[in-house]
Amino acid sequence: MSRLTELLRQARKADKQLGDDLEKEFAALMKRRTFGLVFEQHQPEAVELPGRAVRRGDKVRVLPPRGQVKQGDQRLWRVEQIERTDGGRVAHLLELDAEEPESQVVITDDLVVVAEFNDRIYPGLAETGRVERGRDKPFHTVINAENYHALEMLTYTHRGKVDAIYIDPPYNTGARDWKYNNDYVASDDDYRHSKWLAFMERRLDIARELLNPDDSVLIVTIDEKEYLRLGMLLEQAFPEASQSERITMVTTSINPGGMPRKNRFFRSSEYVFVVQLGQSRVSAVPLGTEWNPVQRRSKYDIHWASFIKTGSGENTLRTGRPNSFYPIFVRMGDHGPEFAGVGDAYFGDALAEVQVPDGCHAIWPIRADGTLGVWSLTPPAFRRAIEKGYARVGKWRESQTTVYYLKLGEQRKIEDGTFPVTGTRSDGSLVTDGSGYEARFVPTDIWRITSHDASRDGGKGLIRAFLPQREFPYPKSLYAVEDALRFFVKDKPEATILDFFSGSGTTAHAVMRLNRQDGGRRQCISVTNNEVSADEQRGLRKRGLRPGDEEWESQGICDYITKPRVTAAITGKTPEGDPIKGGYRFTDEFPMSEGFEENAAFFTLTYEAPLSVRHNRAFERIAPMLWMRAGSQGRIITDLGEDGWDVAESYGVLENLDQAGDFVARVAEEESVRTAFIVTDDDSAFQMVCRDLPSQVLPVRLYESYLQNFQLRGGR
Repeated sequence: MSRLTELLRQARKADKQLGDDLEKEFAALMKRRTFGLVFEQHQPEAVELPGRAVRRGDKVRVLPPRGQVKQGDQRLWRVEQIERTDGGRVAHLLELDAEEPESQVVITDDLVVVAEFNDRIYPGLAETGRVERGRDKPFHTVINAENYHALEMLTYTHRGKVDAIYIDPPYNTGARDWKYNNDYVASDDDYRHSKWLAFMERRLDIARELLNPDDSVLIVTIDEKEYLRLGMLLEQAFPEASQSERITMVTTSINPGGMPRKNRFFRSSEYVFVVQLGQSRVSAVPLGTEWNPVQRRSKYDIHWASFIKTGSGENTLRTGRPNSFYPIFVRMGDHGPEFAGVGDAYFGDALAEVQVPDGCHAIWPIRADGTLGVWSLTPPAFRRAIEKGYARVGKWRESQTTVYYLKLGEQRKIEDGTFPVTGTRSDGSLVTDGSGYEARFVPTDIWRITSHDASRDGGKGLIRAFLPQREFPYPKSLYAVEDALRFFVKDKPEATILDFFSGSGTTAHAVMRLNRQDGGRRQCISVTNNEVSADEQRGLRKRGLRPGDEEWESQGICDYITKPRVTAAITGKTPEGDPIKGGYRFTDEFPMSEGFEENAAFFTLTYEAPLSVRHNRAFERIAPMLWMRAGSQGRIITDLGEDGWDVAESYGVLENLDQAGDFVARVAEEESVRTAFIVTDDDSAFQMVCRDLPSQVLPVRLYESYLQNFQLRGGR
C-alpha cells in the first residue's frame, strides 16, 4: 500500500466524509498527465534485517509464531526499552504511525529490526570466507546484503571509482519474483509500476555517485514489462548522457526459438540499456564469426577491395561522376600481370577508339549488368595509389581483368605498422604480414548471437555444470555478460566492475574470463541478498524456521548459489569437490576444471552503532571497508596489536599516535601503500601525521570520514 493510500485510510478513520472527499480529489489528480515519467517517487520502502541484534530505539516488526506460514503483523514498533528477564531479553514496544499507539512487551527473539530506505545506517562487513589462487591480484568481493544499503556502504569505499556497472534488476513480471516492503509484488498491484520505479530510482541515484564521471558505463538488462519506463528513468537519472545522446538500447536475442505466450508472439529478445558517461567509448574488439558473419577474407589478410565502385545511386555511375570514368592499362609481364598506365577521364562514346599501348589491354569500369560505372578514385589519385603499392592487378583475364585497391582504413594499417610490409608483387602492390593481426569491429544495436542464448550452455547449462543439483531461475548467459563488458573495459585492465543485482554471480564469472584473456587485474564487486524463493519459504516456515536461522540462510541465494559458483569458477571444482565437467566455448575455449588464477572474498553487511564506531569498538567490522577503499588487495588489517598500528600491502592503519614515527617509516618502506587511515579526534594530530607521510600516500581520518559520510547520507 502506498504512503498516500495509507494517509487516506487514516483520514477516513478520523472523518469518513473528509476521507471520501480526499479520495475523489486524488482519483481526479491521477487521471491528469504531466510531461515525462510520472510515478510516486516517495513510495515507502523498508527491509527486514534478521541478522541484526535488537537495540533500544530500533524500528521492529513482531514475527509470526514459528510454524505459521501466513504473513505476520506488518505494523512497525519502536523499541522503547530492553530489559533482561530469566536469562533472556524482552523489549517494550510502542506502535508507530498510529493516532492511538498500542504498546506491548515481546521477547527480542520474536522481533526483527526494520530499516526504512531513508533511515541512517552505519555499515560494516563480516567476512564469511575466501578463496585465493591469484597471488597478488586484487580480490573480487561478494557481499550478502540488501543492495540499497550495500550501495550506501560503497559510497565510502568507491565513490567515483567504478568503471562499469552491469545489472539485471527484477523484471517486475508479477510472478512473485521480487519483494517490496517485505511482500511480493503481484501483477494486480495498483502500484506495481510505481513501486518498481521508486525501487530503481533510489538505487540508480547512488549508482551514479559510484560511477567515474570522467569515463564509465552503466549497463542494464530488462524485458518488455518495464523497458519503456526504465528508458525514461535513465534519461531522468543521467540527464547529461540523455542530452548528449549517450543512452543506447540494444535488442538482444536470448532464446532464438522463442518462449511461448498465449495468444501473443513468442518472446525471443530482451533489451540492454547502455548509459555512457564522460569519455566512455565503445571499443572495437575481436569477436568471433558469430558477431560478424560476413567473412570476406582470412582475418590475417589485409583487405583488397574491388576498384570499381559498387552499390546504387548516381555516384556509382558514369553519368554521376564522369571524371572517374577512364581506362586502366594492364599487360602480362615476365612475372605476372602488371600496370602499364592510367588514362585520363574519357567523355566520348566510342571506347574502342581509345588508343591502347602495344601489348596492353584497357580495363574499363563496366558493371556486371553492362552499365557504365566509375572507378573509386580519379586518375591522379589512382596513379599515386599505384606508386605507393596500394593498387593490385587481379587474376589475368585480358580486358576482363579485375583491379583492386586499398581503402584508406587498410592503408593506415600498413602505415601504422599493423601489417608490416614484407615485399612487392610483380604489379608493384605491397605484400604484407598479418600473422599478428586480429580483425576488430563495433557491432550494431541488434545482437543475435548464439552464445547469448540463456537457455543453453552459457546459462542454465553452465549453472548445472558448476552447481550440480542446484537450480537457479533464468540465469544470464555468461558469454552475453562477458561480451557486453568487453566493449568498455577491454582497454582498462585494472577496471572495477559492480553488479548490485548479482543473482548467481555471472558478472564476477565474466570478469574472471576477461582477465584470463588478456592478463588483466580487473575486480568485480557483487551484491546479492540471501533471499529464499517463495516456494521454499513456505516449506521452511512450516518446519518452524525463520530468516536468520542457520538452516534457512543456508538455502538463500547468496550462500546456496552465488558464493559456491564464484568459488567453483576459481577452483575448477564443484561444491562436492569434483572437477567441473565440460569446457568454456566461443571466445576463449579451455576446460572449466582449470579454474582461474583469481582471488575472492565473501562478506555479510552488518549494521553498527555509531557510538561503537567512534570509540573504535567496531574496528573488526569496519576493517574490510578500509581494505576495499584501498583497492581490495592483499590482507585485511583486522587487529592493530600492542603497537596500535599495522601496514599491509596497499594501506596502513594507525591508532596509537605515539607510534606515528614507526608507522610513517614503515609506510615509506612499502612502495605499494597508497592509503593511510589515521584514528584520531584531534585535527592537529592528524595534520602532524599527514605532513610526515610520503606524498603518494592519501591520508584518511578515522572515524571522522566514515561517520560524516553516513550522517550526511541518512534521513534523506
